[in-house]
Amino acid sequence: MTKWIAAEEAPALLKPGMHVAIAGGVMEPQAILAALQAAPEASRGVTYIANPLPGMSKVDYASFHPEARTLTFFISAEMRDSFKAGRIDFVPVQHYQRYLYLRDHAQIDTAIIQLGPPDADGMCSHGYGLDFAPAILDKASLVIAEINAALPSPPDMAKVPLSAVDYAVRSDIPVQLLPVAPIDDVAHRIGAHVASLIKDGDCIETGIGAIPNAALAALGERNDLGVHSGMIPEGIKPLVDRGVITGAAKTIDKGKIVTGFAAGSRELMDWSGRCPDIAFRTADYTHDVAVLGRIDNFVAINSAVEVDLFCQLNSEVVGGRQISGTGGSVDFMRGALRSKGGRGIVAFTATAAGGKISRIVPQIPADGVTTALRTDADYFVTEYGIARVRGLPLDAAAQALIAIAAPQFRDQLQESWQAQYRAVRGG
Repeated sequence: MTKWIAAEEAPALLKPGMHVAIAGGVMEPQAILAALQAAPEASRGVTYIANPLPGMSKVDYASFHPEARTLTFFISAEMRDSFKAGRIDFVPVQHYQRYLYLRDHAQIDTAIIQLGPPDADGMCSHGYGLDFAPAILDKASLVIAEINAALPSPPDMAKVPLSAVDYAVRSDIPVQLLPVAPIDDVAHRIGAHVASLIKDGDCIETGIGAIPNAALAALGERNDLGVHSGMIPEGIKPLVDRGVITGAAKTIDKGKIVTGFAAGSRELMDWSGRCPDIAFRTADYTHDVAVLGRIDNFVAINSAVEVDLFCQLNSEVVGGRQISGTGGSVDFMRGALRSKGGRGIVAFTATAAGGKISRIVPQIPADGVTTALRTDADYFVTEYGIARVRGLPLDAAAQALIAIAAPQFRDQLQESWQAQYRAVRGG
């Protein structure tokens, strides 16, 4: 039977040696987290399993107590000090495998989640995010839930019986909002290039940021687009309102916007919480390459920190430092390659640091990592154009990438490539 407690009572339920999984992103249980921060001794010897969302999650669980630790699949800015101090363990894993890891392999003694209020049948909604929640709940022997009256009950969202919750905390805290990235001229140019690759009836996936929003904003004249994505970003709703996104041409989940969670402005959240066309699904469905391969004309739109002339992609490390995580981009890139008519697009600005650094590099540096293999590559897009590299020989692919690099770096890239290409050929 569920026991109702005050948020201030929740920290006493934790014990040293526990592994505690906490719902992340828009579904962070804010009242319980505040109580944990206010009672640091409760986190002594506790290992938290974190699911942060970039730009939103501001809590470093390892900072709750000097003897607390965190296991995570993503490093947010707020976690970097604890990561540097060696109190955070980072696991590089794609989203699909992350779900399986949580469900089948991770030690999870306790789950701390957020749910909507129970309906007449005693069932609670997962609110705005389903992606990893069932995997956590299936493993935990102790479930602590913040029952937030501010959360909606979306029409196509799995529910949890209140009876599955051991301890419940009442709250009425507005959902966290994700700041909308401004679209500058460079993002507009990149977005226009990306949009040129999208046809009527395509099913798209995209994520957070100015470039995805710019690409979506440029799709106003398309017809019957579909969506199958890990998240619903800001640019989706206007396309639904205009009748551009209908899902009518989807080969599976016809008419449905399939997603793991929604994150954005108040307007987006209010809409996604009541829209009957949105189907919230777990990450083992949204990111399953086999599922994605059944969607004809599936177009994955992702990003990169840097891309090398062998078409290898780094999306998580800068200057040897882990700045984010592996995420779900490779799941979607590979799904696009399996899809009949599919396209995998990696869109990024050609330079960083105000034009001083090229994001197209001769080779991923020794202090970097390869997030996606060259065999995952299809289209690369910068403000200078589009390079389709799928099926091209080594030299042709490298030349295509050099052509979309910033002009001031092209000669240097060409010189480096000629030396590398000779070495590859044994010359």
